[in-house]
Amino acid sequence: GPSSSQLGIAIGTRRAGMAGGIAAWLGFTLPSAILLVLFGTLAVTADVAAAGWVHGLKLAAVAVVAAALLTMARTLTPDAPRLLLAAVACGVALLWVTPFSQVAIIAAGAVCGWLLLTPPPARPTGPEPSPIPRRVGMLCLVAFGVLLLGLPLVRTVVEAPLLAQVDAFYRAGALVFGGGHVVLPLLHTTVVEPGWVSENAFLAGYGAAQAVPGPLFSFAAYLGAVSSVAPAGWLGGAIALAAIYLPSFLLVFGTLPLWDRLRGSETVRRALTGTNAAVVGLLAAALWTPVWTSAVTGLVDVAVVGLGFVVLLSGRVPPIAVVALCAVLGELI
Repeated sequence: GPSSSQLGIAIGTRRAGMAGGIAAWLGFTLPSAILLVLFGTLAVTADVAAAGWVHGLKLAAVAVVAAALLTMARTLTPDAPRLLLAAVACGVALLWVTPFSQVAIIAAGAVCGWLLLTPPPARPTGPEPSPIPRRVGMLCLVAFGVLLLGLPLVRTVVEAPLLAQVDAFYRAGALVFGGGHVVLPLLHTTVVEPGWVSENAFLAGYGAAQAVPGPLFSFAAYLGAVSSVAPAGWLGGAIALAAIYLPSFLLVFGTLPLWDRLRGSETVRRALTGTNAAVVGLLAAALWTPVWTSAVTGLVDVAVVGLGFVVLLSGRVPPIAVVALCAVLGELI
């Protein structure tokens, strides 16, 4: 399933070709990216990591991820086989923590879906002409694969901080299935484990990302801005944002000429069914660690998270209000 940003790129491309896709992305993404870079600049210059309201942002992140997990589980794991696959993926993710474990879990979910699961029926629709020529689409798909496989290989030969940053965010953007929140464990592995961004700064930024408009992928702009890997600041945020979105552009432009064939393929739908179930497990693992273990320190924190979770599930209060409430409670506590 696409994230909201990928859906926006696809809609813009359908209407006005590549230029339309880029324009849709700019309009949808820039406001949140600018706000998050500003927040990251404040966090670095003012050293607000120990502030109470920042702790409240981390508690808001716990509530938001928990609510997103429940919503995704209802949609993507509605039956026992998919729920079992998600549970296995969660257990493996918690026990096998390596830079490649998440990729392996996603791939294994696709294989299990292809071999064992029954996909939902395809919706009958007529053929739609593609605004992208087939040759251009194939070049985009080739570029997607070359960058995904080639950037890590080049990193083993060339030691360049900028190259490492581009590779890390490109890989995170290339492996997200099932919605924007699934990017959380991938980005955590990308920037926290190597020491580029601290655990506190990561979760505070993730909480702040819930309070700004636009797609969750804009969180990458914050991470690039606060990263200890040069360049940081505005330039680092721009590079991280471009790198994490580049796979979306390449995949959307590459698959649109083949879309009529792909959506009618039962094999593709089976694989995506398994992939989406696996990423529910990945998000469940991320909810426990690092989100819960790094933010919740006592019963009062549990109460704040529970309050935010219940309010989010009610659907009557926008997420920005829940984030603000948690920030205020964190400061008061």
